[in-house]
Formats: sequence, C-alpha cells, structure tokens
Amino acid sequence: MAMTLPQVNIDEPRYDQSTYTGRAKHFFITTNPLNLFSSTTQLEQAKEIVENYRKGLPLPGLTIDDVWKAKHLYDSAYHPDTKERMFILGRMSAQVPCNMTITGCMMTFYQTTPAVLFWQWINQSFNAIVNYTNRSGDSPIPLKQLGLSYVLATGGAVTTALTLNSMVKRFPPIIGRFVPFAAVAAANCINIPCMRSREILNGIPVFDEDGTRLGESKKAANSAISQVVVSRIFMATPGMLIPPFIMNYLEKKHFLKTRPWLNAPIQVGIIGVL
Repeated sequence: MAMTLPQVNIDEPRYDQSTYTGRAKHFFITTNPLNLFSSTTQLEQAKEIVENYRKGLPLPGLTIDDVWKAKHLYDSAYHPDTKERMFILGRMSAQVPCNMTITGCMMTFYQTTPAVLFWQWINQSFNAIVNYTNRSGDSPIPLKQLGLSYVLATGGAVTTALTLNSMVKRFPPIIGRFVPFAAVAAANCINIPCMRSREILNGIPVFDEDGTRLGESKKAANSAISQVVVSRIFMATPGMLIPPFIMNYLEKKHFLKTRPWLNAPIQVGIIGVL
C-alpha cells in the first residue's frame, strides 16, 4: 500500500521567509546553477510530480523531500503563469554564471571602443532575455516596450562608458576600472523606468493591512520603481567596485604581467565569489 504523503503548500517557499537563514536558503535554491544541467526528461518528470501532488494523486516511492526537490527543479525551468518551459538563459539558475562572466568581461575589456560596444551590448541583450523570459503571464510587457527599453538602455550604457573613458584618461588607471559600473548604473536608471512605464502612468494596486484593495497609486509606483533602481545598483556594487582594487594590485605582480590572458578568468572568478 502506497504511503500517504503529508499535505503541504508547495506553492509557498519551503523555508521560513521571516528569517535570514530561510531567505538565504530560498535564494540559493532558486538560483542553483546545477539546475541548468537537468535534461528535458528530468524537467518533465519534475513537472509531473508537482502536478500530481497538487491534484492529491498517489506518488509511490516518493517522500515529501522528493516532492520539494521536484518543485524546486520545476520552478527553475517553468514559467509560473504560463507553465511553459523557459529559455535556458532567461532562467534564474542562469543568473550567477551568466552575470559573473559578462560582468568580468565588461571589467576586463573596457579600454577600447569596440570592446565597450560589444560587452555593453551583450550585457543589455542578456538583461532583455531575462526580462522577456520572466514577463508576466497575466499582463505581459509588449514587445515594442521591451525593444524600446533594450535600445535605450544599451545606448545609455554605451554613451556613459565611452564618455567617461574619454574623461578619465588624465586620472590614475584605477579610475578607469570603475567606468563599467557607472555604465551599468546608467542603464538601470533608463531600463527599469521604461520597462515599468505603464505602472508610472497608471499606478499600482495598493492594499490595506487586511489585504483589501484600495485602488491604484502613482505615488506608490514611483516609490517602488525608485527603490528597484537603487537596489539594482547596490546589488552590482560589491562585484563591480571591489575587483578593481584587487586587479590593480595583482596586475603589478610578475605572475599576471607574464600571463595577461588570466586577467579575464581571474576577474570572473572574483565576481563569482563576491
């Protein structure tokens, strides 16, 4: 006789989100890069387990831990609204390896115009893929709006980087290493408000403490979007402001002077750790 599994709400995070430890566990599970190596068969099996558990169907041979593992794998690959399998580079599990690689290369190849154009374009293209992949299923962002945000953010990032590169030539070399961070910050200031322009124009829903919807507020939308912009910039701060000091020190050493090809891999590794 099949063992009856306990009924838990698997649509809520497994760990207590009121504690730092619980939030950290949830974050690491959500962004686990190992999920990228799961085959189509494994993903479909995880989807089947989750759907059957939700329906209350028996799952012989499985424990509740197996159900949670399936749920985490399912969440990493399937859109929460459309239930469709997401493009692999747009998944949250691709964020760490892709972002650390792109950021490391932006901070390595920042001195020439072709390099700035290429890596800022790559960065904004990746952001556009993530935004499109994780778009709302109920109220999707129009492709025209996504395209406009992409073009404006790329243009803003490239213009900022090239302008600052020309201005910092008279300063110590380490100053130039911070130009990519300024370019990313400028792109965030353009991209996020543009992507969420409908919220700025129409407002976002506001609720009272009992969860009753009170209406829409443009002031709340402006406040929320401003906080998102600031938080995105702060999130990039450790990985883009600390490595320049480390690399400025390492590049003076004989080891890196004789092996300049290690510059990019080392920066990518440092950013991954940070």
